[in-house]
Amino acid sequence: MMMFNILNAATWGDMAKKKEKGFFDFEFITWMAWTWQTAAFFIFIALCLTAMVIWEKKSPGGSPRKGILGLDTTRGDRLFISLLGSAFIHLFWLALVGSILWLATIFCIVYAVIVFRYV
Repeated sequence: MMMFNILNAATWGDMAKKKEKGFFDFEFITWMAWTWQTAAFFIFIALCLTAMVIWEKKSPGGSPRKGILGLDTTRGDRLFISLLGSAFIHLFWLALVGSILWLATIFCIVYAVIVFRYV
């Protein structure tokens, strides 16, 4: 319990409290408890998709290739595999190590590079 007092973690009761409206407060998404981390995650996903579109426009023909798993994968498949694997890596990290996720994030970046290179 001491850890949560130090981190000033929000509780579900805090979500219902009225807050002063900021620049990024939108009425249509108030059902979700938005934090800067949540927004950063969705921005990252949007940037990944945008980068994939630019990559495809710059170098068309991301034809399937057979990697070490024996599957025919395209660029989009490898992006999906790397994002899904990164989610599981973070969940296992939370379960086994704790809430310091910077090392897990670095590990996920290395994992994504390996997936895009060899899968």
